Amino acid sequence: MSAENTLPGPGTRSATPALAIVVAVLIGAAVAVALGVYGKVHDPRFFSINVAGFSSPTAVKSWLATLAAALAVFQFGSALAMYGKIPGIGSPRWLGPAHVWSGRLAVVATVPVAVHCLYALGFQDYEPRVLWHSLLGCFFYGAFVTKMLLLTRKGLPGWALPLAGGLVLTGLIGIWLTSALWFFQNNGIIF
Repeated sequence: MSAENTLPGPGTRSATPALAIVVAVLIGAAVAVALGVYGKVHDPRFFSINVAGFSSPTAVKSWLATLAAALAVFQFGSALAMYGKIPGIGSPRWLGPAHVWSGRLAVVATVPVAVHCLYALGFQDYEPRVLWHSLLGCFFYGAFVTKMLLLTRKGLPGWALPLAGGLVLTGLIGIWLTSALWFFQNNGIIF
């Protein structure tokens, strides 16, 4: 067998997954940077969202973020079960659709929070917690875009989707720790 038959070239199938990963990461990074730049350069509008039954717009945001974080934790557990990483637990038929829908609902729950944070408040950095919150918000949506783009590709290495999902989870939990947890610690568990 000659060396030319064993080494992947730019036009071979083995180069395609690597290119797909690089393109998805670059697009996700562009989304994260664009959100951060927009949040920093636009003038905050300081409007609030509120939902009947909640005491304040901040309570609404905290509970929506908590819902998203809880759904993301379910995503993590369901992914572990689907990949066979939890001994003694199989992957029931309903788990795949539940995994998909919990992810969709988690992102839907973050959208009003993100719109409010981005449009009303912008990218802020006046204290470390707020800076981390702004950075993690941008990172989360960049990682989410990356993961969604990777989901459409076939032939990816086995580590690609779990890594992307783990980064999405990390971003979302970081956002929750720097916002909703902080709110509940300072205001109590209020609605």
